Formats: sequence, structure tokens, C-alpha cells
Amino acid sequence: MYRCGGYIPIIESERLRLRKMERSDAQRMFQFWSDLEVVKYMNIPPFASVEDMLDMIQLLNGLSESEDVLRWGIELKEEGQLIGSCGFNVWELSGAYRGEIGYDLGREYWGYGYMSEAMRMVLSYGYQTMGLNRIEALVHPRNAASQKLLKAFEFTEEGLLRQYQKTEDGYVDLLMFSLLRQEYYSGGKAW
Repeated sequence: MYRCGGYIPIIESERLRLRKMERSDAQRMFQFWSDLEVVKYMNIPPFASVEDMLDMIQLLNGLSESEDVLRWGIELKEEGQLIGSCGFNVWELSGAYRGEIGYDLGREYWGYGYMSEAMRMVLSYGYQTMGLNRIEALVHPRNAASQKLLKAFEFTEEGLLRQYQKTEDGYVDLLMFSLLRQEYYSGGKAW
């Protein structure tokens, strides 16, 4: 059975490197997570300071040690800087073999196919290395870009989860999407 143990591996594609976020990435990630457009559908308020981002990086890295979260920074190889993050917000192997993915990208990097490239690596890692059977994504109903990304990877929209998550603005509905291992291996259009 897969165990992370705090180890966040480096995974590379043609243009991207998925890697552990470091303290030195706090300023860069703060630029993204303080942007109202970037965090709009993340169900978190914009970050107020670099220190808040540093705390979040430490929290996410710590949660990988307890087998709760596996979050990579998305680095554009050409720039050598992070352009966003992605990974598993949660996973459950015993009895379920499923994980929930999440992702974000700095606004200036939207529309270049970077998230599709990162998604290919995350899905591959989830099915091949972690041994997941089901990968889920929870998406705000107005987040058309995320829905388009998931549908390109042949995720199935399973339905609306009413008032599923509490935010500072109240309860929000979320759409549940999923991709099963057998669909991943038999589909393959996006990867």
C-alpha cells in the first residue's frame, strides 16, 4: 500500500516540474493566492501576507508526512519558478482507493495548457504509483475552466452536492467529478 511519509517526489514533463514547495516559494505563491481571480473558486479567502503563505506551505508539507495531503508546486522549467500548485487534497486507500485532486495556476499562466500537462502527471502518479481506483474533483458550479479541464480528461460529472462546503460567504454547492482507473487506462484522449 502506498505511503508518502512526507516524501514529495519530483515529476517532470516537457515544460513542467512538479516538486515540493519550499519556504523560498512563499513570495511567489502569495502572488497567486492573494489574487481574487485565482482563489475565486478555491473556497478560501485571498491570502493577506507572505507569512500566511509560508504557514500554508509548511502545513501542506506537514500533511504529507501524516499521509493526508500530497501537494506539488508547479514549476515552469524555463523560468525555474512556480506558476501554481496541484495534487491530492486527500486520499484514502484502505477500503476505498480514492483521492481528491485540487489545482491552481497564476492568472498570467492561464490558457497555455500548463494545467493539462500537470494533470497528466498527477493522474499518472495517482493510478500508477499510489494505486488509486478513483480520482475525484470537487468544482464550483460557475468554474467553467475547471469543468472543461476535467471533461477533457474524460471525468464524469456525477452530480451536485448541495451546500457541501462552508466558506466565509456561507455554504456553497459543489459538483462532483470522477475518473475511474479502468476509464483512465481505456480512454487516453487527453493523456
